[in-house]
Amino acid sequence: MELDARQTLVLAVLVLFLGRFLNKKINFLQKYNIPEPVTGGIIASLFFSAIYFIFDRSVDFSLGQRDQLLIVFFTCVGLSAKFSTLLQGGKALITLLILAVGYLFLQNFTGVAVTLVTDLAPPVGVLGSSVSLSGGHGTAIAWAPTFVSDFGIDNAMEIGIACATFGLVLGGLCGGPIANYLIKRHNLSSNCQENLSVGVNDEQEKITVHSIYTVLLVLCIAIGIGINLHQVIDSFGIKLPIFVPCLFGGIILTNTVPLVWKQLPWPSGTPSLALISDFCLGLFLAMSLMSLQLWTLIDLAMPILLLLAAQVIMVLFFTIFVVFRALGKNYDAAIMASGYAGLALGATPTAIANMTAVTKKYGASPQAFIVVPLIGAFFIDISNAFIIQLFLGWLS
Repeated sequence: MELDARQTLVLAVLVLFLGRFLNKKINFLQKYNIPEPVTGGIIASLFFSAIYFIFDRSVDFSLGQRDQLLIVFFTCVGLSAKFSTLLQGGKALITLLILAVGYLFLQNFTGVAVTLVTDLAPPVGVLGSSVSLSGGHGTAIAWAPTFVSDFGIDNAMEIGIACATFGLVLGGLCGGPIANYLIKRHNLSSNCQENLSVGVNDEQEKITVHSIYTVLLVLCIAIGIGINLHQVIDSFGIKLPIFVPCLFGGIILTNTVPLVWKQLPWPSGTPSLALISDFCLGLFLAMSLMSLQLWTLIDLAMPILLLLAAQVIMVLFFTIFVVFRALGKNYDAAIMASGYAGLALGATPTAIANMTAVTKKYGASPQAFIVVPLIGAFFIDISNAFIIQLFLGWLS
């Protein structure tokens, strides 16, 4: 069964409604700030897997619009990034960057160690670690042929996709409980009086048609800058996902135009911009999770589950006892820790979803929404490529 773009969108919205309903009814989900798209998306993917096993029918989705949502979302993040906030987060950015790069080594060592007590080949430990977890589906797909040709792992693609898939889910489940524990344990609270970076609270000012028009106009201009910037970067042979230059397009606009035209209404920090951010992120995650083909993972079950369990335990300890403390043991550090857990196990949108769910409950943290996306969308991919190559050289 194949669903077109309209049907996929309708289903994604229903998945979000389901996640919202379950989060309101189930105290555990509410208490630990599990993102609504994660709740609904997991239930949907289990439902479609049941259809496959019972009726031997798979459901294929049209996911082209999902990538467009990701571009709009990261452009919104860029438009929220004032240089004053970036300067405040400078130390945190450098600290988290050092920790994140160091953790790539630790993540791969953990994966290789697990292979020593299972039937998995040592290179699979790398494939199931920074390649598929910190790297995500794209990195896993890109590196799979190398594992096939250089190490004879014929099912490298399936293993990489399996680990990236589970990592996406686990990253969304871990971030909320981590932040909840740290905030309660250390009695933390937000000192920021700004509106949320993603999502809105009922107490915030009303959103008008004019404010939405303003955001759409600025978004289109920022994305245009990002597309042209992407072409320039690509001409130098540097490969980056297109949402990264669009993020920088937003940063460029929001730190220049308001300085030149001081009376011009600008969307940074407004509920309208936060609403569009939340809208795009929610639909992106709902589409990503509901389309997971869980039945493709059964043959790899026990060894891969053991590998993932070890990675989850490692992330929990690292974020709570290293990341949180190194970032200052304050409220922003707790939010960044929840985001980093999603980043280390899943992907940047998972990290943002974790932080969004927590800040909606406890208060804004603009610094976290700048530092974590920059680490995840730019620095990690570059560092990871060198570290993967280094480990594969050792193993060969």
